[in-house]
Amino acid sequence: MRLALPLLAFLLASCGQPPVNRDTAMPLETVDYVDLDRYLGLWYEIARFPNGFEENCEGVTAEYGRRDDGLISVTNTCRKGSPDGEVDVAEGRARIVDEETNAKLEVSFFGPFWGDYWVIGLAEDYSLALVGEPSGRYLWILSRTPTITDETRDAAINDLRRMGYYTDELYWTEQATSR
Repeated sequence: MRLALPLLAFLLASCGQPPVNRDTAMPLETVDYVDLDRYLGLWYEIARFPNGFEENCEGVTAEYGRRDDGLISVTNTCRKGSPDGEVDVAEGRARIVDEETNAKLEVSFFGPFWGDYWVIGLAEDYSLALVGEPSGRYLWILSRTPTITDETRDAAINDLRRMGYYTDELYWTEQATSR
């Protein structure tokens, strides 16, 4: 047992987190309200901050749906190496943390471990979403289509910079255009 505890501590410490890519002195705010029925469905990942669980992922999608237990189903699909690569699917669940706005959620892909999922930007027509969390380690730009216009991209980057994000660190996901 004496050997197990230091080994466990070492293993936990070696599970590195992504770097902070946001000025955390600036409070992170969510959108005023998310209509979950409009938000559910298929989203394409346009960009993300690099993270270990999406390493070598292209053609990434996230699909959200209602579950019978009141939670939200989360199906994340990654294609390894290219938009036409081998499919890797992660199934999870989400729960609403702030029922007044529906903009703060938590997501879990295994066990009792939950991570923040905050909707911090949302197009009026629900065509684009900016999703982050307070630590500034995770960020996604999601779209209902596999690509976005240069104008939409520039507007999203400007919004994120106003929120204190270091957008130079974004990884732009390669998507297949004929899906």
